[in-house]
Amino acid sequence: MVRRLGDLEDAVMTRVWDWNRPVTVREVLEDLQQERSIAYTTVMTVMDNLYQKGWLRREAEGRAYRYEAVSNRAAYSAALMNEAWSVSDNPAAALVAFFGMMSAEQREALRDAIRVVQLDGPGDGPAAPGR
Repeated sequence: MVRRLGDLEDAVMTRVWDWNRPVTVREVLEDLQQERSIAYTTVMTVMDNLYQKGWLRREAEGRAYRYEAVSNRAAYSAALMNEAWSVSDNPAAALVAFFGMMSAEQREALRDAIRVVQLDGPGDGPAAPGR
């Protein structure tokens, strides 16, 4: 079961995903402090919690850790959508309602995604670029 990230967890993960490299608590703290007042120990606790939950991996560097994301935001979003869809008592109706909420740009992205999936054989995963 995928649990939605809390607000501060999401703020931390957004930075880790955007930077796409191992980061320290200090780096995340300094970036977060541009938006809000927050303590080092709070950021350290959130990042440790994300590590314990399997969202981050870490490697010791001196007395601190460098953290990096285990997966990307797209995988997180897909897991949330799959979880929401799988608990519906009428998955087809849930999809129709979801599609009805989409903007024109989102519907175009959906059409593109369906084309990519249709290029693959069963169980092959996403199509390779240029395929």
